[in-house]
Amino acid sequence: MHAFRIAYDGVPYYGFQRQPAVETVEGELFRALRELDVFEGEKPTNYAAAGRTDSGVSALSQTVAFECPDWLTPAAFNSELPEHVRVWAMGDAPSEFHARYDAHSREYTYYRYAPDSDIERLRAALCELSGTHDFHNLTPEDGGTTRAILEAEADREGQFVVIVIRADSFLQRLVRRLVSLVSAVGRGERDLSFTERVLSAEQLSGPEGIASAPPEPLVLTDVEYDLDFEIDEEATESARGIFERKRIERETGARVAGRIANEMNG
Repeated sequence: MHAFRIAYDGVPYYGFQRQPAVETVEGELFRALRELDVFEGEKPTNYAAAGRTDSGVSALSQTVAFECPDWLTPAAFNSELPEHVRVWAMGDAPSEFHARYDAHSREYTYYRYAPDSDIERLRAALCELSGTHDFHNLTPEDGGTTRAILEAEADREGQFVVIVIRADSFLQRLVRRLVSLVSAVGRGERDLSFTERVLSAEQLSGPEGIASAPPEPLVLTDVEYDLDFEIDEEATESARGIFERKRIERETGARVAGRIANEMNG
């Protein structure tokens, strides 16, 4: 059994999990493995993934594990993958290993454009949300909505606020709704006391409900295991080059949009 660390740009995909008739990250992984004759059938033997990211969400350390031949290195895996999806490290795992259930914690990072946000108010809201709570107002899931947030912090990087959330597991859309809530507190649109209502048994809906923040600024940045991962230098160097090109393309696009927005008066 081998476990693989995977980075991907989630913008072109309809989420991680396979779906019929649309492009997903997991679909790309399975297509590549079939091209490499690693498996036949529905999925690789003993396959599991660390989690399911939503449409538009990216990852640095998504992790999958399955039975495969020793020659399947990250570089070999990448040879059949699109450049949006890059495998960059691997590790040996015991036969009973499960990439989802054996994870000790998961970490998500959200990059929020928030030049008007009060970082101390935002941090105070994150503090209120840390610990074990019933997050039923921050997820569309029904039942079993109690989770433990192990760490929640925020730092300012220029005009952006970077919010990092670490937990043993995450409910659907929890991070994005949590970001919306603390951002509203940071902007002064909500009082800090509103977080108490969100965590109470009261069912909030309509104008009081919490909408999800956009998915594109969200990244699955870490999944922690009792495994040693070896970085594939060739695969990692190639991935760095690809994502650096993507960074330049998007910064160039932002400059163009900014020029148009700033000079539309002629």
